[in-house]
Amino acid sequence: MAQFKHLAELNSFISMDGENAKGSVQRWQRKLNLSAASTSFNSSALANTSNRQTLSVSMTGNANNTLQLSTTGNSLKTPRKNGVKTTVASSKKKSSQTPTKGSGQSLPGGGDRFIPCRTTTDFDLGHYIVKQAPTGKEEDTENEESTSPKHSERMKGLSEAMRGCDIKNHRLLSFQAKVPAPPEGHMNPLKAIYSVKTPMSAKSGSRYIPNAPERILDAPEIMNDYYLNLMDWSMDNVVAVALGSSVYLWNAATGTIEMLFENEGNDHACSLGWIHEGHILAVGTSAGTVELWDCENIKRLRVMNGHSARVGVLAWNSYVLCSGSRDGLIINHDVRTRQHNIGMLQGHTQEVCGLKWSPDGKYLASGGNDNLVHVWSAANGAPHATGDPLHVFNAHQAAIRALAWCPWQPNVLASGGGTADRTIKFWNVANGNLMNSVDTKSQVCGLLFSKTYKELISAHGYVNNQLTIWKYPSMTKQVDLLGHTGRVLQMAMSPDGSTVMSAGADETLRLWNCFTPDPLLAKKENSAVREKPSLLTQSMR
Repeated sequence: MAQFKHLAELNSFISMDGENAKGSVQRWQRKLNLSAASTSFNSSALANTSNRQTLSVSMTGNANNTLQLSTTGNSLKTPRKNGVKTTVASSKKKSSQTPTKGSGQSLPGGGDRFIPCRTTTDFDLGHYIVKQAPTGKEEDTENEESTSPKHSERMKGLSEAMRGCDIKNHRLLSFQAKVPAPPEGHMNPLKAIYSVKTPMSAKSGSRYIPNAPERILDAPEIMNDYYLNLMDWSMDNVVAVALGSSVYLWNAATGTIEMLFENEGNDHACSLGWIHEGHILAVGTSAGTVELWDCENIKRLRVMNGHSARVGVLAWNSYVLCSGSRDGLIINHDVRTRQHNIGMLQGHTQEVCGLKWSPDGKYLASGGNDNLVHVWSAANGAPHATGDPLHVFNAHQAAIRALAWCPWQPNVLASGGGTADRTIKFWNVANGNLMNSVDTKSQVCGLLFSKTYKELISAHGYVNNQLTIWKYPSMTKQVDLLGHTGRVLQMAMSPDGSTVMSAGADETLRLWNCFTPDPLLAKKENSAVREKPSLLTQSMR
């Protein structure tokens, strides 16, 4: 048997395969064994801290020796030449290494904030939270049965009482340093992409308004007179404009241009006004007459007298046409009868340059060169005004040409003053009170309320010759529409309320697509303009 044992040892010694069990332990194996021993020692030391402290006290008898024995346990380091004895003071000696920038007290912004702090992390609570997560279908069904409202409130109360916080909102890891604040003035370029809230630009309070005109038309020889009203837009989408001694018609749908008539001599048109339905255009002349034209057949229907000076403004209310003149009078014309003059309003001492009926037909507002605004009441439901004015507003300091009624508040009237006034004022005609006054810093030549939005557009003269869109009733400026090189004489709105045409002293007509309805909020029904036959053509003489 001894010889077989000898042969086996010889073969194992000579063989080059397998592990060398009897050779010296390699270096990497020694390091692995040392690391395993250190981890086992640390775990055993943490578990038996109280026992070791008690044993050390019984051996030494004072606190200092306790610290010495606890700190001089079995160390894995090579013992020094002067003995195994080490003290706390020796362990706290300053290092002989070259000090670095990060040595000593840590800076508030230094270090990596993603490294958790072990001293402030509750590992037991984190272990419990991880174990509470469901891992199977059976646990899911059990949790669904036990997660009643009362049970969840009870568990939340217990967790707050035991741990001082809600376990569901507690973090597993604790970080010592807070997130460093960004430098002053830093803007995150990805904020708009990852933002949950709707940006302000997408809200309705700041809609997109084109600041350039959609189209520009030439208007040669248009008269630069503040007191005249030389343009109007009909419900049939036809624009009438007076250029010099002629009146032209421009079809906005087809783009065709047609001359209605041309005056002889020095006579010229001073005001234009379309009837609300049909193809009848009223023309106020410099001779003090009012003419009615059938624009479909290019024919003049009748001429109505009554004024002794030029007629600068016209306003329709059903079959009644109101005309304002430089003689200070306002005449109500019933275009159905031979005796057309059915009433005369005397209140202004100078030229009447503004006339507007309210949307409900109950009030007529007039503005004059005497810096006064008069509000007339309709006579017993009739479409004309009689008697004395209901209100007289004298707060303006210049001529009032710009007048507009609020379509959703029939009792609210807006008026704009000239160069010496430069304000837009809002009146409540029900009680005669001044609601608001806004200084526009320039001459107010026209006012229009939007049919789509709660906004107001105003036309101005010197210095910028701009159109301004205001938010109503706050009167915060939305945008200025620039482009005219001369003052804006007048504005007109399209039948659908989406486009505004402005006539300027620079002899141009500009179309602004500033009130286009939002496609997401617009109704799907096509609002086609109904063509109704006018009953006035049969009764006019």
